[in-house]
Order: sequence, then C-alpha cells, then structure tokens
Amino acid sequence: MNIALWVVQGLLAAAYLAAGLMKLFRSREQMVASGSFEWAKDMTDGAVKAIGAVEVLGALGLVLPELTGIMPVLTPIAAVGLVIVQVFAARVHLKLGETKSLPVNMVLLLLAAFVAVGRFAS
Repeated sequence: MNIALWVVQGLLAAAYLAAGLMKLFRSREQMVASGSFEWAKDMTDGAVKAIGAVEVLGALGLVLPELTGIMPVLTPIAAVGLVIVQVFAARVHLKLGETKSLPVNMVLLLLAAFVAVGRFAS
C-alpha cells in the first residue's frame, strides 16, 4: 500500500506542480487564448495566480513532509486540500457548462482522496 500511495502522490504532485506553475507564470490572457482555460475569463489575474499558488503548495505538501519525515501529517492534509480544490474546480466547470473537464476533476479528486485516506490510516 505504501508503494501505491507514493506512486499516486508522485503523479499528483507532478500534475499539480505543472498546472500551478503554469498559472503562476503565464498571463491569464495567454491561458484563455490557448482555448483550454475558458474558466479563466471569469477570474481576476490575482485569483488565477492564487489558484496556481495553492496547487504548487499542495504538490509540495503531497511529497515533502512524508519524504523528509518532518510533520508527515501534513501530507494527508495537503491531499484533503487538493480534494477541496477539485470540488471547487468541478463546480466552476459545471457552472460554465464545461462538462468535458469534469472527468479529469473527478480522477484528481479520487486520487487525492485515496492519498488522504491512505496516509491518515498509516
């Protein structure tokens, strides 16, 4: 089980780190122009940057505490935080009628929930 948790933590951390860094370092206009981030039209620049920062912090929280042994309880807490991020992301996508994004939201939500439950139980 520990190996499965580490694999999922690594995959989630990579996904959230990439997504978060992109939101932090690309302008909202660039994201909207790409066609994949229609939701960003309804957000302020600060909101998009804040979402990116939360995703980067969540990615680091999934790996670093457990890896270093320093406050490993922060790993499942980070996973719960990312579950919450996906609940809100799904809500925004539903509100905007972007249903094609929902399967990705649900997969990320379920994987983060798996890490949260698995790490809280260990």
